Amino acid sequence: MPGTNLRFEVTNLSCGGCAGRAQKALAAVPGVRDASVNLANRMATIDGSASVPALREALQAAGYPARSARVTLAVDGMSCASCAGRVEAALKAVPGVIDARVNLATDTAEVTLLAGSAAPTDLALVVTEAGYTARPAGDDSAARDAAKATEQRALRRDLIVAAALTLPVFVIEMGGHVIPGFHALILSTLGQGTSWAVQFVLITLVMVFPGRRFYRIGLPLLAKGAPDMNSLVALGTLAAWGYSMVALLLPNALPDASRAVYFEAAGVIVTLILLGRFLEARAKGRTGAAIRRLVGLRPTTARVERDGAIAEVPIDDLALGDIVHVRPGERIAVDGTLLTGTGYIDESMITGEPAPVAKAPGDAVVGGTVNGQGALSLRATAVGRDTMLARIIAMVEQAQGARLPIQALADKVVVWFVPAVIAAAALTFAVWLALGPSLALAMVAGVSVLIIACPCAMGLATPTSIMVGTGRAAELGVLFRKGDALQRLDGARLVAFDKTGTLTEGRPQLLTTATDGMDAAQALRLAASAEQGSEHPVARALEQAATDLVTPSQVEAIAGHGLRATVEGRALLIGNARLMAREGVALGPLEAAHDEVAQAGQTPVLMAADGRIAAVFAVADRVKPGARAAVQALHARGLTVAMITGDTAATAEAIAAELGIDEVQAEVLPEGKLDAVKALRARFGPVAFVGDGINDAPALAEADVGIAIGTGTDVAIESADVVLISGEPGGVTEAINVSTAVLRNIRQNLVWAFGYNVALIPVAAGVLYPAFGILLSPMLAAGAMALSSVFVLSNALRLRRLAPVSRAKSPPARPLIVEPAQ
Repeated sequence: MPGTNLRFEVTNLSCGGCAGRAQKALAAVPGVRDASVNLANRMATIDGSASVPALREALQAAGYPARSARVTLAVDGMSCASCAGRVEAALKAVPGVIDARVNLATDTAEVTLLAGSAAPTDLALVVTEAGYTARPAGDDSAARDAAKATEQRALRRDLIVAAALTLPVFVIEMGGHVIPGFHALILSTLGQGTSWAVQFVLITLVMVFPGRRFYRIGLPLLAKGAPDMNSLVALGTLAAWGYSMVALLLPNALPDASRAVYFEAAGVIVTLILLGRFLEARAKGRTGAAIRRLVGLRPTTARVERDGAIAEVPIDDLALGDIVHVRPGERIAVDGTLLTGTGYIDESMITGEPAPVAKAPGDAVVGGTVNGQGALSLRATAVGRDTMLARIIAMVEQAQGARLPIQALADKVVVWFVPAVIAAAALTFAVWLALGPSLALAMVAGVSVLIIACPCAMGLATPTSIMVGTGRAAELGVLFRKGDALQRLDGARLVAFDKTGTLTEGRPQLLTTATDGMDAAQALRLAASAEQGSEHPVARALEQAATDLVTPSQVEAIAGHGLRATVEGRALLIGNARLMAREGVALGPLEAAHDEVAQAGQTPVLMAADGRIAAVFAVADRVKPGARAAVQALHARGLTVAMITGDTAATAEAIAAELGIDEVQAEVLPEGKLDAVKALRARFGPVAFVGDGINDAPALAEADVGIAIGTGTDVAIESADVVLISGEPGGVTEAINVSTAVLRNIRQNLVWAFGYNVALIPVAAGVLYPAFGILLSPMLAAGAMALSSVFVLSNALRLRRLAPVSRAKSPPARPLIVEPAQ
């Protein structure tokens, strides 16, 4: 809830009237005492207690949306899900913050706020005041990796020191349980008092130096009434250490049966939890391996032609239009268009496809790919953050920070988990103190409850799987632009494909021409001349097959049907049968040719000249080699496959029969694809739609999961949740395979995290002691807690070895040749 003097940026202001209307809209929001909008700096100032959503909604309705910004913070000191929840709560309380998401796996906080309402340094200060060190995260991944490496080294150092100091204490205290006569030897040489004093010195050093991280963070948070995992460790170890101090310094204050020291428990707890944190930090480092590999694909220098000479320059100095030279075997520095040279480019690191791709002058090449044996030169068409590799890295990083709906349960539990554990430990101590045989048993049980609880595993269960899974998907040529698409894709029941450019190559070719009362060459020349300005693939097929084109005197496009044009004085109508029916033009003698073309799975294009059908052009678009195998793979997963196309029903059914597609929505106008997706959802459940064109964007946005072909238009890609870099329909199966594997991995992690706590906290509390005499040692509790997080991380890391789906390619479809009508 914003406080007084909330300031933020407003867009679309162009005059004083705009500012006045925006100000009036803000003033009308409940809770606003005063509002002003400054046209000069485009900033709105609010005094009052109105909610941020209400302010945004008011400005949106008035036509002057508030601009939002995104800030990423690097947060140190978080060790469990309760830490993440506390950081989120602190950030959400900042005036102007719209949302805050913490990723425990990456130690980052993603904050969405009203632009201008708070500076990144202010947000970092809020997190620091909440008990965790924070700073604005830069774009330098190398710096972030260096910081993580430094933290690993610090943990390793503390672990070694803690282990070295704890080992003698552990041997002194526990050696008698293993070696007969060892305990008597210690008593006869050192004596009990000296032995306890040595243990006190060594374990105090452990707690003051390597263990200080738990007390520095945990105790202040406990004092604030907001305990976290560090607080549990601090309470448990201080309880064991304090009890031992009483036994050492005031032995008569304890009953004879309870007079013992537990210094070794405090030392082993610190050591084992440091071991768990160290292993956790190492595993976290591996979760980002995919991003680091992608970043490593980017060369640091490039050979550029300038002023007639070739010089090696830093990649950051490259500009659009630069001519870049690439030696055989070198990695291409930027996206570009090939100018000279031919050869094969290894694009597997970008697309996931293992076979090198042949390239010739005029072809596009992608930065980060590897040149084969030929020397190449190319003109840079994208540099810096605009390259495909940079955009891929940005997409993966964004997806890795996502929060899935499945995490909601863990988030709810974490809110009360640590306080509940402290209450359970206190209750355990009180019950055993009242009913148990000794004060020592009550203390051991209470400390075990504190130490064995592990909210860390619950906090890491989802983000680590997302990180590793989306990174592996990128290596396989699948980009999850939105992380929650992982869960939605796993729930899809039907996959609907657009046809042209998705299931087919998108490069139709003219096969035959059937005419009536006109020469075939003349009919083709007239039709191609009329289609010159159209971007439709069928128009390109006619244009490429014709010669001696002329300029039409007028052209009128008829969306979803075709066009009307005048060429050399003849009134032409070119399009599908729906257009001819709408205009009242009968197919006449060419009706049989039209039907034969459609039944063969080809696209019939009709041309009427001066109100009479003159020609039927048979156009065919080859099915992509992997389309049939992709449909079969989806069927094997129990999914229904549909195709949505503007083609005639006969053409669509022929292609569907060839590929084994279950449902066909044919003769769908571009604006009808969205309704087709809705209809399929009503019948089958959640729908994933796969498309590549501008006219697919509404359907991609409407579908439960929109999947764009990476070789398609930017509009389609921006509307999609998932992008298939390779452009192959088989990538859909790859995406679903990754989604299923990640969700299965998350469920395993959550079952373990919850099951571990539900099962072992009662054991630590001593429920088995009355019947079986089993009481869990605090040291075993610490080991179990440390291994719990390591288990979750190790399980998530298995996704790095996720095998690609078999992409056996079916033979290319051969369109049947239809003989011209006689």
